[in-house]
Amino acid sequence: MTTPAPSRVPSSHGHDRPAPAFKEWAAIVHALLSGEQIIDVRKGGIREDNRHFALEATRMWLYPTYVHQQPELVKPPYRHWVDTADPGMSDPTKPTITVAGWADIVGVATLTDPDQLDAIDSRFIWTTEYATSRLKWKKRDPLWILALRAHRLAEPITVSYRDAYGGCTSWVTIDGLAADPASLPSEPALSDVAFDARLKGLREVLPDGLVPPPL
Repeated sequence: MTTPAPSRVPSSHGHDRPAPAFKEWAAIVHALLSGEQIIDVRKGGIREDNRHFALEATRMWLYPTYVHQQPELVKPPYRHWVDTADPGMSDPTKPTITVAGWADIVGVATLTDPDQLDAIDSRFIWTTEYATSRLKWKKRDPLWILALRAHRLAEPITVSYRDAYGGCTSWVTIDGLAADPASLPSEPALSDVAFDARLKGLREVLPDGLVPPPL
């Protein structure tokens, strides 16, 4: 059995704070919530602190985004999952975000070598070329591999969009979401047995395995 991560993380002042939302392409969020993949890869956006990726939490809401995703950047069997039109923006006067799930980060790794990335190529839906481009961007920074235990909400939540949620950053705090995602009815994307098998396989192919999230 996997051990769930804490529902909240201490702030710099020693107090708990609500789980943030983690921004990722809608197609990748779909892959996580359907159990198709259990990892995410991240270098950090241009609006990150110091332009470097860092973990802000071990439990987060999954915030689907549409701005940068393109069908040709994911492997052919999954291209039908990509829709570049954000349904929440159908009414520009009342833009919304629909959140369908959340995830715990149960392990992390960092990669710097393309051969290391090739070892996990079958474990994500991005094309090899696109994943490699993420690795090569900002060459001095490693590529973070996040092992995620994703959960689907019994009822997706729709909240109002705010301009503060936009831009190239990994983490935002969204008004209208519960402080702890696990307080709402949800189910894991994969059974314990299936998830543990995937996680074991991931550890075995990563050069240094997985380590606990460094929070």
